[in-house]
Amino acid sequence: MNLLIIKTIHVTCVAASYALFFLRGVWLIQGSPMLRQRWVNIVPHVTDTLLLVSAITLAIGIRQYPGVDAWLTAKVTGLLFYIGFGMVAFRFGKTLRARIAAWVAAQLVFFYIVATALTHNPLPFLAP
Repeated sequence: MNLLIIKTIHVTCVAASYALFFLRGVWLIQGSPMLRQRWVNIVPHVTDTLLLVSAITLAIGIRQYPGVDAWLTAKVTGLLFYIGFGMVAFRFGKTLRARIAAWVAAQLVFFYIVATALTHNPLPFLAP
């Protein structure tokens, strides 16, 4: 498959994944019953699965790999932190304050991942 199509799928999934994450966080803060809707638990997993498959396909297609290429290693490391903060925000946070803090931290990590992807630099905010 054409790498441009895969990249488009990947970027679309990034945007959808973030939008869903952000929306779920707003609902968390509001105490909204929307968080208990069935689709709210299913759609993010489908989106994130497509995101991961497209990421792996792109890495193979451009012949750059985590553990070999620093920027991809940084993205994967950031992804692990993003997932961890997301788990605290939506499952394991004991207080609303802890959940919100984890939600905000996850967003900061998300923007780091995006900046790393755009610059291909593991220190994107220090890039010239």
